[in-house]
Amino acid sequence: MTADTAQQNNHSIANYEALKTAIANNEAQRIKELLAGKSMQQLEKDYLLDLARLDNNRTIIALLDAVPVRK
Repeated sequence: MTADTAQQNNHSIANYEALKTAIANNEAQRIKELLAGKSMQQLEKDYLLDLARLDNNRTIIALLDAVPVRK
């Protein structure tokens, strides 16, 4: 693993953790910022959607639904 790959992985993990926190705190604007120009794997998206559905925040659910899935 190169230094660039390790740094990219650390950034991805930090972004994912920030998304989980923002969902738990119902921070729709922060989620919008974190998702800008991003895609995610289906499993990640499904987990975040499940988390958002716990609070039934339609705005956050819609933001997550719009995220493209990468293979």
